[in-house]
Amino acid sequence: MQLSTIFKILGLFLMLFSLSFLPPIWFEWWYQDGSLDAFTYSWLLTWGLGLGIWLPFAKANQTLRSRDGFLIVCLFWSIACLVATLPLYLSAALSLSFIDALFEATSGLTTTGATILTQLDGLPHSILYYRQQLQFLGGAGIIILAVAILPILKVAGMQLFQAETTGLIKDHKLTPQIAQTAKAIWKIYSALTLCCGLVYWLGGMSIFDAISYSFSTVSTGGFAPHDLSMGYYHSPYLKLMAILFMFLGSINFNLHYLAFKNNGKPPYVQDPELRFYLLMLGIGLGLLWLGFFGFYPWQDSQNLLLDSLFQLISLTSTTGFVSTDFSQWPAFIPLLLLFLGVIGGCAGSTSGGLKMVRVLLFLKQGHREIQRLIHPNAYYAIKLGGTAVNHRVIEAIWGFLGIYFTLFIIMLLLLLISETDVFTAYTALLATFSNIGPGLGEVAYNFSSLTALSKGILSVAMLMGRLEIFTVLVLLSPAFWKS
Repeated sequence: MQLSTIFKILGLFLMLFSLSFLPPIWFEWWYQDGSLDAFTYSWLLTWGLGLGIWLPFAKANQTLRSRDGFLIVCLFWSIACLVATLPLYLSAALSLSFIDALFEATSGLTTTGATILTQLDGLPHSILYYRQQLQFLGGAGIIILAVAILPILKVAGMQLFQAETTGLIKDHKLTPQIAQTAKAIWKIYSALTLCCGLVYWLGGMSIFDAISYSFSTVSTGGFAPHDLSMGYYHSPYLKLMAILFMFLGSINFNLHYLAFKNNGKPPYVQDPELRFYLLMLGIGLGLLWLGFFGFYPWQDSQNLLLDSLFQLISLTSTTGFVSTDFSQWPAFIPLLLLFLGVIGGCAGSTSGGLKMVRVLLFLKQGHREIQRLIHPNAYYAIKLGGTAVNHRVIEAIWGFLGIYFTLFIIMLLLLLISETDVFTAYTALLATFSNIGPGLGEVAYNFSSLTALSKGILSVAMLMGRLEIFTVLVLLSPAFWKS
């Protein structure tokens, strides 16, 4: 374990992260909303902490191994959530307990979008902007950003990239150099966010709202500067643009890169995971409309078709925006949307959840086992896009799903120690562990009614979901710490 290099990198990352407190200070200066001290103290404390960690190890330059990367990512995300808590905890306008501030900050950085705040429309602009910025930073991964802009580290970045990226693409690089790969991802991510903000502004949003909503759309985060979320605007154009950019954010960013590199030629159509994603969205939309117009004739507004499509994309992409109170729809529809959110978007995207490719391969494995029962001596290869999938990938998926549901049951039982409403606890855990955002029951609007213990458990769930479980659990293995 290269501890001196690990501490050096953590110190540099914290000093880099401290810069995220400067834009909210500018917003505070512009709007004069009384939050200057909270952000100034947070900036100085975080920068000082990073400097204090970095200085004793400034000359360290050992080569990192894979397990060092896992440790750095877990430590940095944990510490980042703690220091991101500071402005929310110190703000006189919020008066939050530490656990409430921690929940809100963790929800922002992990792009979950679950909130404990109410009356957002009356909060200081600097606080509102800060929440949105957390989601922008968390969307494509703070570590990837650091690898992209800190060649001064002079250490191999592949270990950090593997530990940070999601899904089944950990060994795939878009470019020969890992720093170039990280830069490519962040350029695409930033370009999509900029385009999203422009179309929001052209659609009638204020500049502040356009920036705020774009930060949480492409990141599939779901925070909003208004209590009504996207429902604050009644424009079909804005909802359609939100649908488009939520969908783009939930697609593997490798495909965006290849589309740009190949001048828009068809990498999307050829991708089996994206085709499966579109199939799931089509089935989900069909079930929604069947429920509305077949079994539950719904006397809702003229925007029901658009709102149902919006909520389908919002929850399946794990964004969590709300355009209408979908918790009041026929009971099976909100649960269907949550379950689709558990699956989530594509690997290599900003979405949370299990990821479509895992579910696709899981179904292919199930089909193979059925075929083996019929023809025990036949050989059946699992293929993805015409290429046989290595058996170790299938084993990893089984392991991931087994651990996912085991942890879900354990955390649900822990939640029920302090929560009496089983349905609320269940949907709250679904929404946070899969980084979806809104739940049902008492957490349909916000999570403020939960106990401090429950908020702490759900904060851990959000972090583990964002880091794809294995990145965290590998640290608990005794073999990890052996030389």
